[in-house]
Amino acid sequence: MPKASVTRHIEGEKQKLIDFVLDIEKYPEFIPFCIDSKVYEREDKENEVAIIADLTIGKRPFVDTYKSDVRYNKETDSIHVTNIGGPLKHLENNWKFTQKEKYTEVQFDVDFEIKNKFLNMIMTKSFEFGLNKIADAFQKKAENL
Repeated sequence: MPKASVTRHIEGEKQKLIDFVLDIEKYPEFIPFCIDSKVYEREDKENEVAIIADLTIGKRPFVDTYKSDVRYNKETDSIHVTNIGGPLKHLENNWKFTQKEKYTEVQFDVDFEIKNKFLNMIMTKSFEFGLNKIADAFQKKAENL
């Protein structure tokens, strides 16, 4: 299973960056390989925001949609994502936001496996490159909020 972590220092306040990450429907505007997104449910509770959403990702002819359970913990300023449907055998990613004096430290880690063994092998080889492209896109867009 591909696993990786990235840490970025992004100018901007922590809560703005958290809200930006939770704005899943805007992902196709700036994330490479993200073709579409749809939020089915969003529930804002006292200590948590819970979201059920689809992301359609890929590059033609390899395009697929997966459903995720996204949980933002307001007390720990962290977001935990797991897959609940689609081509992924396993997905777990975590975001952690820490406000520093002049920037927010954003830590992102991801661990996933695609059901299709051939696609999983391809993704494993290009995973690090793709993750950095996505992290770059998030950072660029976040710095222009």
